[in-house]
Amino acid sequence: MPAEGKISQMVERQARKPAFPGIALSIYRRDDGFALDTSAGNLATNQPFFIASATKLYITAILLQLAEAGRISLDDPLASHMPADELQGLHRLKGQDYSHALTIRHLMAHTSGLPDYFQQKTNGQSLLGRLQSGEDVGWSYEDALRWTKAMPAKFAPGSGQKAFYSDSNYQILGRIIERVEGSDMARILKRRIFEPLGLSKTYLYTDAADLTPCILNYKAAPLEIRKAMASFGPDGGIVSTAPEMMVFLRGFFGGKLFEPAALQGLYDWRKVMFPLQYGSGMMLFATPWFFSPFNKQPDLLGHSGLSGAFMFFAPKTGVYLTGTVNQIAKPGAPFQLMLQAMAAL
Repeated sequence: MPAEGKISQMVERQARKPAFPGIALSIYRRDDGFALDTSAGNLATNQPFFIASATKLYITAILLQLAEAGRISLDDPLASHMPADELQGLHRLKGQDYSHALTIRHLMAHTSGLPDYFQQKTNGQSLLGRLQSGEDVGWSYEDALRWTKAMPAKFAPGSGQKAFYSDSNYQILGRIIERVEGSDMARILKRRIFEPLGLSKTYLYTDAADLTPCILNYKAAPLEIRKAMASFGPDGGIVSTAPEMMVFLRGFFGGKLFEPAALQGLYDWRKVMFPLQYGSGMMLFATPWFFSPFNKQPDLLGHSGLSGAFMFFAPKTGVYLTGTVNQIAKPGAPFQLMLQAMAAL
């Protein structure tokens, strides 16, 4: 059976499982131009969905553009771009304030040591836990900053090979970009990325009354948390489709958004959550042997999201994969889907 049939059948099988009511997948192979857009269940190929933390790769692209234009340096201290009252007390560890030691690159690479306003618990409950229980809450940048300041930091900025994945980092990076550009993030993304790439269904979700993106799923139930999704902004608020994510991903690694040489400065990997490593603004998925014991797959560069969204590129084989399994409760599912698709190729 041709690869197209094998992959489409695999997606259909996965979508018949209760945990995956809808799956969308786009594949492109650089060497021979093989391309496939497929979907199953309650997701159509061009159905917009929440890409969650895959948004961070778009923020990385903008930071590289600004650095290329000489408007920022990735090694700028945050003090160059944040008001003193906003920066003060941001990073506190064992009675010492390290806030002035923080740089843009620390935030990009999650080597800042900043706590995570979203997944860490305060008063016995995390914001993530509240959302998973079905409570829909919204917040502002100021809220996220205040919650971050209320928690102790994990380690001093840039400590050895330490990294801690924190959504607080990208909330702050988003505000820095807005200040440099003198505009809001939705307009910046549209002008710098969406319009140049011809993306008509990709946008930053800011209106909880917008019912365009398909509803999220947590375990066997739909999860209606549109207030929250409208609050993530630069750390997880983009809506897109699998084919349009593909256009962005190929543009990111193909030199359409910034000079390709800039990518080399991002490949400084540190462990964040098994089996993922993090560089400056992107993930590395090095396939564990037990994921594919008889057919070792190449390393993948890109980003995933808690929503089940994924966008990765395999430099060794020239294969790009984008899409979603639209399931919050199974973070490993997107990677298993990508491995199965690559095996079918």
